[in-house]
Amino acid sequence: MLFNSIEFLLFLPLVFVLYWFVLNRSIKAQNVLLLVASYFFYGWWDYRFLALIGLSTIVDYFVGLALEKEGNLKLRKLLVATSLTVNLGMLGFFKYYNFFIESWVEAWATLGVEMHASTLQIILPIGISFYTFQTLSYTFDIYRNKLKPTANFINFAAFVAFFPQLIAGPIERAANLLPQISVKRVFNFERAISGFHLILWGLFKKIVIADSCATYVNTIFDNYQDMNSMTLLLGVVYFSFQIYGDFSGYTDIATGTARLFGFELSRNFNHPYFSRDIAEYWRRWHITLFSWFRDYVYIPLGGSRGSKANQIRNVFIVFFIGGLWHGANWNMIVYSLLHAVFFLPLLLRKKNRKNLDQVAKNTTLPSFKELLQIILTFSLVSLARVVFRADSIPIALGYYKQIFFNFGFDIQHLVIDRYSVEILVLLGLFVLIEWFNRMYEHPFRGKLKLVKVISVIALLLSLGVYSDYQQFIYFQF
Repeated sequence: MLFNSIEFLLFLPLVFVLYWFVLNRSIKAQNVLLLVASYFFYGWWDYRFLALIGLSTIVDYFVGLALEKEGNLKLRKLLVATSLTVNLGMLGFFKYYNFFIESWVEAWATLGVEMHASTLQIILPIGISFYTFQTLSYTFDIYRNKLKPTANFINFAAFVAFFPQLIAGPIERAANLLPQISVKRVFNFERAISGFHLILWGLFKKIVIADSCATYVNTIFDNYQDMNSMTLLLGVVYFSFQIYGDFSGYTDIATGTARLFGFELSRNFNHPYFSRDIAEYWRRWHITLFSWFRDYVYIPLGGSRGSKANQIRNVFIVFFIGGLWHGANWNMIVYSLLHAVFFLPLLLRKKNRKNLDQVAKNTTLPSFKELLQIILTFSLVSLARVVFRADSIPIALGYYKQIFFNFGFDIQHLVIDRYSVEILVLLGLFVLIEWFNRMYEHPFRGKLKLVKVISVIALLLSLGVYSDYQQFIYFQF
């Protein structure tokens, strides 16, 4: 079920009314409703894959209980291995089987050996990468004695399948979400209004910004051979805004929806395009995923401790796994390794934690140096996204070749597509709104009353005007 669908528009008020006005006297009844609603929400897409999330929930629930009682280190490791085998086994089978089989066949083909292997004719279970990491963190934290397991199966199942963030995050830790599920919630009108505002802003970013940019991005990438460098560069910029509006818009809607039910989710985006270096960018983009990699992969490997060789190894391992997480193809791996290359100079110079505060925190405008840093970081991120967006590595290379060798300064796609000038003005206004509200979660919390009014009016006027009906990009991961 999509957030930007009629079905969800009917589903959300119904669950909200039952939750707060029918079952509000019983936390157990509310949690049962959350679980049933979450399974209905997920099963609306394909009910058959409910078995996978159900199996993952059952395994990690009992592994968690067993870990608390077991004192033998070998048996504790065996329990964790069981959780890893089941969860990563399902993820690997559905998401990576075809990739590895096809790569194996292609590798032998380069040596002149023809091989035949059957691949699965099956769709990827939506959201499996997200809830797999969420439930694995529960097991890891219990193993490390950082978390006590819950004996309440309904509460744990609701944590794993919590519908607002089930499909595309944020990837919640049990330490944050599970205690909220386990205690009585009291309706708070101000919190509900805040959640509604966040949903509105998320819909604006998705429907108005992301889906409008998608029209141009699809045209440019589908016809890149006939485009000049200026048009291709603009296509790269449009895709950066598309994916940001799409993914952060989903996160805003998820966080706002959770807030309607009395829950606070972890922040997943913090104005990443105002970052001054790549390290800061990854602290502000998809925060819950890369904090997961930091805590469960990077630090256990040694993190920034040890020799330079070990530090470099750890960085590349994390980004390589991050690439695999994003998709079972070489494009995602190359895309992530590019970011490892961008990150490496900061690590080696020990400047990867230099920019920890929000840019221009106490001033209206950034300094000239900060502005150049922001532009450079955005440019690197956007150019790398050609690999992310292209259908294959050869297509990505062809796109880069056209950028650097097919010079031209007329913007071709403005002639062949709709909303030529309007989209540029819209993106400019969007950047300004984001900038002047960079200290806040969303513009409705900012101090500028006029910006709030303009944002609401722009949203209402733009719905159904600039948008094509588009699925969320990160549903494929």
